[in-house]
Formats: sequence, structure tokens, C-alpha cells
Amino acid sequence: MERLIVKHKQQEGAVLEVGQDFPITIKRLGINGEGVGFFKRKVVFIPGALPGEEVVAKATKVLPSIIEAKIKKIRKKSPDRVAPPCPVFDQCGGCQLQHLDYQAQLREKRDIVLQAFERYTKLPLETLDVRSTIGMEEPWNYRNKSQLQVGLEKQKVIAGLYGMNSHELIDISDCMVQHKSTNHVTQVVKTILQDLQIPIYHERTRKGLIRTIVTRVGVKTGELQVVLITTKKDIPRRELLIKEIQKQLPEVKSIMQNINGEKTSLIFGTDTLHMAGKETIQEVLGDLSFELSARAFFQLNPIQTVKLYDEVKKAADLNGTEKVLDAYCGVGTIGLWLAKEAKELRGMDVIPESIVDAKKNAEQHGFSHAKYEVGKAEQILPKWVKAGWKPDVVVVDPPRTGCDQGLLDTLKKTKPKKIVYVSCNPSTLAKDVAALGKLYNVSYLQPVDMFPHTSHVEAVVQLILNSK
Repeated sequence: MERLIVKHKQQEGAVLEVGQDFPITIKRLGINGEGVGFFKRKVVFIPGALPGEEVVAKATKVLPSIIEAKIKKIRKKSPDRVAPPCPVFDQCGGCQLQHLDYQAQLREKRDIVLQAFERYTKLPLETLDVRSTIGMEEPWNYRNKSQLQVGLEKQKVIAGLYGMNSHELIDISDCMVQHKSTNHVTQVVKTILQDLQIPIYHERTRKGLIRTIVTRVGVKTGELQVVLITTKKDIPRRELLIKEIQKQLPEVKSIMQNINGEKTSLIFGTDTLHMAGKETIQEVLGDLSFELSARAFFQLNPIQTVKLYDEVKKAADLNGTEKVLDAYCGVGTIGLWLAKEAKELRGMDVIPESIVDAKKNAEQHGFSHAKYEVGKAEQILPKWVKAGWKPDVVVVDPPRTGCDQGLLDTLKKTKPKKIVYVSCNPSTLAKDVAALGKLYNVSYLQPVDMFPHTSHVEAVVQLILNSK
């Protein structure tokens, strides 16, 4: 008996090794959509596993504090597990949650926001107002822009995304989250490139010309733009290529070329050339219309964007007397959504084309009280403050990396009465809120599902300057 007890204790204390199976219960979803559980005091991440499920997992990576694993067998399924409708769901990696019922996705995304604030702030969670996630009535075919890498498979032109943790290009013939028009245009452009035998870029050899097909649709206007990302300026049979796109795709109103010959994961290079048609397409949100150039940032889900911006308007709660700053303004969408209720509006962005578009959009709508400048918010705002212009309300909508530390420091010095933080990454959102310290109180957080069937969640946070 004593030998059996000793043996059992040795097994309990044994270190889990790569390739070993182990049982685990999934507690929640991680920020990347993976199932999260605990085994021998280590956090375990298992892609495809859902909260409440009991699974047998196989360890794929064992580190001092975390374990990565894959599902070997599901012993107890979640009642929210559904069959993913996409045929390449398990290969593509673009959607992480198609196997989770949509209402459950909304519930878990709220929890992801809550988890981030639990991990990175000292705010009392029991009093933190995290509201129910605002979802979509029809959560499919919502993306207005596709950026698909181009490659060759058995001498046939394909366009898609690189598979999970690999450099294998997965052809996406009919992406279920892309707008149907962008799917159609990409398919036709692929065929034209094939027929004209225009050289396709090869990632490993770095030879070839066409590396990415970018398509964007104005959902309300129906206008489409095609941007061909190339490794160099000259395109063989250029005029014939343009003629065929215009002939086969009359709905395409803008054909552009962007040159990116660098070895980089970035899609766009710095040089954009006009090939045919207009240089921009038009999109409409609410009663505002926007001119979109090839590189300009614009929200990818216009239906949810209206809901998101309405939440920003609620959080800003303007009365017509406020000076409003739109940091990371892009083409000016958020600021212009607030412009009617603002006394003065200013914005900045590092992409010059975006500022050109923002100025056009403001002028087009008769907003003479809007001013835009190219540059970083943390450099421009102190200059404006020094000149006597101080914002009452600041809206920030930063990239996934969060606000630049310089901007956070500037905000702490400037002390606007209210900050409306629009975030696409709960972790950096929570870190930035913590960095603002005790200067600001968190009124509430409103999650918005901009990307159904993915792990991404947007959130609008109202921050009020502490009066003490």
C-alpha cells in the first residue's frame, strides 16, 4: 500500500511533457478565442475548446507557467457548440468562433472585456458597469474590405490567407464573413490575372509581381475599389488588365496600385498610384457620406459602425459648448459623427491620405469648425494646448497596440473633462485605463461586436475626470 501511495504522489508531481494527454475542464475563452483551463496550477490554452467543456487534451508546448494544447477528445460538449458552416474554418484561422452559438459569442465577448480589467487594473469588478455586448441581427457577409494574399497552386492563381501557424496559403473562394461583392470581385480579378499570365509573387523566393488583391465596397453606395499590391511599379499588359477589369466588373469605380517590395508582413507600401476610374469610392453612414482612398482606414463593418458611433455619441454627451479632439481620426468618421453637437472639432492622423480625406469629408458636410493635421497626437496636442486650445472631450480610437505612452502622458497633463476610449483590444484598453491612474473614473464599458465569429471585441468606455 505504501508503495502505491508513493507511486501516486510521484505521478501527481510529474512534469507534463509535450505529446502527453491530460484531462481538463474549460473555464472561459481567452482573448484569442481559445479555451482556457488550469492543470497543475498552470494556465492551459486550447484552440477550439469552449467554456464548460470537459476534454482530453494533448500538450503541444509546455512552458514554466503556461501549457498550449490541442483537443484530442471532447468528453462533455458545451450546449453552445454548433457545426461551423465554413468548409475551411479549421484551416484558415480568420474566424475563431464559428463553432460557438452567436448569442454565446456575445456573452463570452463581454467576459473577455471583464477579464482584461480584472487582470490589468485594480478596479472593483463587482461595481464595474460592463454592459451586454451589442450584436448583429444578421452576423454574416458583413466585412466591406478584403485583403487576400495571392499565390499559385498547381499553376492556378489563388487568393486567401495563410493557414494557422503556417505559410501555406489557404484559398478562400467564398468567405462567409466577407461582403458578397468583395468575394465576387476578387474571384474575377484572380481569373483575369490568370488569363493574362501576370506574374504572381512567391513569398519564399520573393520573385513575382502581384502579392495582394485588396477590394473594398461602399455598402450603401455599391461602389467598389480594387487595389493591386505589387512588388514594383511596372505591370506587364497594364492597359489590357485595366480594360478587362472595367469590362468584366463595371461596378468597380476605382482601380489603384500600391507598391510594396519590402520583406514585410505589412500589406501596403508607401507609394499608391492611380490606374483607372476615381481615386476614391464613397460610403454612407447614417446621414454622413465619406470619400475613401486606397490606404484610408475605415471601419470594416458599416452596419455595426453606426451602432458603435451612436454609443460614442452617448458617451461624449455633448451640449454644443465643447471643444472635441478626435485622436487617431482616420478619415474623420467618429469626429464628424459628433460634429453637429460640438463647438469645435480637431483631429490628427499619421497617414497623410487619411487627413486629405478627413478635410474633404468635413468640407463636404459643411463643418467649417473642423480642423485636421497630419502627425502624432502626442506631438500635435501639446502644440495646440501651448497655443491656447484645450479640448474638453477627447475621443481616442487607437490601433490594437493601444494609445502611445506620449499621448497618455499628454492627456494626464491636459486633463480633458471627458475621454471616450474606443478600443479593439480589451487588454491594451485596460492597461491604458490603469495608466491614466486615479485621474479618471470609469463610468461604464459598452462592448460592441464588430466582427462576429471572431474573437475580436470592440468596446466604448466613458472616462470622467475625477473632481477631487
